[in-house]
Amino acid sequence: MGWASPLLAAAATLIVGFALFSGLGKNPFQAFYVFFVKPIDTLYGLGGLLPKASPLMLCAVGLAAGYRANVWNVGAEGQLTLGAICGGGIALAFQDSGGAPVLPAMIIAGALGGMAWAAIPAWLKTHFHANEILVSLLLVYRATLTLSLLVHGPWRDPEGFNFPQSKMFAETALLPNLLPETRLNIGFLIALAAIAAGWLFMSRSLAGFQMRVAGLAPAAANYAGISATRTVWVGMLIGGATAGIAGVGEAAGPVGQLLPSMSPGYGFAAIIVAFVGRLHPFGILLASLLMSLLYLGGESAQMALALPSAVTGLFQGTLLFFLLAADVFINFRVRVVRRSTSAAVAVTALRTGRSAGA
Repeated sequence: MGWASPLLAAAATLIVGFALFSGLGKNPFQAFYVFFVKPIDTLYGLGGLLPKASPLMLCAVGLAAGYRANVWNVGAEGQLTLGAICGGGIALAFQDSGGAPVLPAMIIAGALGGMAWAAIPAWLKTHFHANEILVSLLLVYRATLTLSLLVHGPWRDPEGFNFPQSKMFAETALLPNLLPETRLNIGFLIALAAIAAGWLFMSRSLAGFQMRVAGLAPAAANYAGISATRTVWVGMLIGGATAGIAGVGEAAGPVGQLLPSMSPGYGFAAIIVAFVGRLHPFGILLASLLMSLLYLGGESAQMALALPSAVTGLFQGTLLFFLLAADVFINFRVRVVRRSTSAAVAVTALRTGRSAGA
């Protein structure tokens, strides 16, 4: 049932969608077609699905490594933004003189930027017992404001008609396309490599085993000498590195420059992807494709059905809600317990006797 619950949650989400579309006066079957089929019924549509799934895969597989150890990094959105800033800074610095090494340098800089941003809540957690959920979440807004400051100020394109955006990156700083006339680029291959690396780390490495033990049985991990401090650092830094690479993939891929917002919420959606995928890399691969389809479906529904963009977030939140509800019934059994009259009388008499004695 642990693996079946995402399917049950998806089915329950479809039922809610059916009621939602009916309530909005739309034909539910036509709405489902527009939402889930129309975005991928052409080669161009499929070529748009995979680039949207790539940052979700990268962020989610990094988050899952920490979540397995109860290291709750919810700041992947900010770490993605820092990765885009650091990678974009390399691209802008070598705008005219860069060559083949520029793109690898951007990816490395993005990973380091994401790790540096994730290191802040890790350090505060291990030195001052600060809550990593709160700190990593607040740093998301700090990262977004930093990017906004740069594109409104020193990195703004002087020929961009005063729009808050950087210069377009040089050709050597862009991810090569895999499929002509589509947006599919090698960022998808990088995401697949991260999925494979995540599986090796979680399932076949000593460090991954230690993190699983720390998550499942903290007391046993402490008795075995597994460092809680090291677990926090590893979990946060892995999540920061993968999110930073995802940020570079957005800046050097579909966008091709720095904008005030580099993500429609991939870092937050990746949390849902990680749990829908049961914190397993291959489950995350499938869940990221589903979440990517929700993004495309939301855009299609806005154009074809005149629905608000909030529909996408509604489907995402509903899916997570039903998944967590299903997990409650997997991990706990609900029983109706009726106390007999004689037992209730005995307990009342016992309490009365204790009161009299006092």
